[in-house]
Amino acid sequence: MTGDTLTIFSEFLGTMILVLLGDGVCAAVNLKKSKAEAAGWVAIALGWGAAVTIAVYVSGFMGPAHLNPAVTVGMAIIGNLDWALVVPFILAQLVGAFVGAALVWLSYLPHFKETEDQGYILGTFATGPAIRHNFSNVLTETIGTFVLVFGIMMFGQNTFADGLNPLVVGILILSIGLSLGGSTGYAINPARDLGPRIAHQVLPIANKGTSEWNYSWIPVVGPILGAIIAALLYMVIL
Repeated sequence: MTGDTLTIFSEFLGTMILVLLGDGVCAAVNLKKSKAEAAGWVAIALGWGAAVTIAVYVSGFMGPAHLNPAVTVGMAIIGNLDWALVVPFILAQLVGAFVGAALVWLSYLPHFKETEDQGYILGTFATGPAIRHNFSNVLTETIGTFVLVFGIMMFGQNTFADGLNPLVVGILILSIGLSLGGSTGYAINPARDLGPRIAHQVLPIANKGTSEWNYSWIPVVGPILGAIIAALLYMVIL
């Protein structure tokens, strides 16, 4: 593969790895009889930070490794990505997230049968609020994604040792998770939530309940708003 095809494939591959490892730690913590059962929020935040780092290392040599529609939109706004690639990138990210979630299901297949709590099962795939309050939930996702996208943009103004950038982005994800994730589960990535939520809907997962589509718009709208605000501020500053 060459050119745009390879770049688009890198978004699929990177997002698949991201969700496989990220939702994988959620499965490890949430599901019954897992060796990591009830390991807690710190384990999840560490797991997602590591997942982002590994996913960027895996895919970054082939493309920009956005792995997130909000990052893609933000980069297009500031002129770092051709708008013609926005829709292909987002579609690749969504498909990658779906496949990653399906692989988590296969990896923990017997544990779903042992888990009766439908909330824990959905939480393995998609995010949900600790307290349901639409305005506050959107605001939290907007703020978290603003920090993510603005941080990534500002990292571009710094000089890192060769190969260090993915690790710094992983630390950023870890920081957001520990500091801001307790309210909504910090989707901060529409593909990370929507792709696995679709997987939860369509896969024959034992003991699953509703996919809570009435909440699903929040992890999409909030991150996109956050990315737009981050891009606008970046352009004002620079």
